[in-house]
Amino acid sequence: MKTIARAAAREPAPFGPSSVAALNKVKLYRPGREDEDSYERLADAMTRPIRWDVIENNYDQLIKYATAIRVGTASTEAILRRFTRTASHPVYQAMLEVGKAQKTIFVARYLRDRDLQREIQEGLNVVEGWNGANDIIFFGKSGELSSNRRDQQELSVLALHLLQTALVFVNTLMIQDMLADPKWANLLTDEDKRALTPLFWMQIQPYGEVRLNMGSRLQLAHPVPQEPDPTAS
Repeated sequence: MKTIARAAAREPAPFGPSSVAALNKVKLYRPGREDEDSYERLADAMTRPIRWDVIENNYDQLIKYATAIRVGTASTEAILRRFTRTASHPVYQAMLEVGKAQKTIFVARYLRDRDLQREIQEGLNVVEGWNGANDIIFFGKSGELSSNRRDQQELSVLALHLLQTALVFVNTLMIQDMLADPKWANLLTDEDKRALTPLFWMQIQPYGEVRLNMGSRLQLAHPVPQEPDPTAS
């Protein structure tokens, strides 16, 4: 139900960077008409009450579509595509009302819960950092899909996924080699280690010619010199 409601309400799940930046413009929906004077400090942000009767009258259909999404017999996109052609459809209107109610509940929780704010901000920092990496490794045409052909779009996305996977794999091996060095292992605290991430790209050369030798492995760390064996002849 949450998935289809979020999509119908066109609200990121649960909160995107644009939503946090424009939090002062978010509108909250009242639980009912009798609560018009109950939230004086939020008066400027409050708008009309949730139309619970619309949700109640279409509740069975909402459960039907939510179940179809959960068991995989229908996708959220397919269901919404059907209803967006007739935006006045009562079931679609009920989806919008559920989305508005969930959005209001989440924003109210976000405003009062500092731990939730920190958790979301940390997640957004990771996402924004990863988007920056995508801009580097998928730089052609400013990172946009340049073809209208579906097969070409799929090829571009698959190529991007391959680059993403290769980047994370190589970075993970580099971090493992670093942590295997006692000097770094003893220097980093538990808090430092929790902050380690393979989503960095400073070592990437996005332009110019890159020659690959498929007959050898990537040397990530300098080989450790071996002591000579005195018993060897």
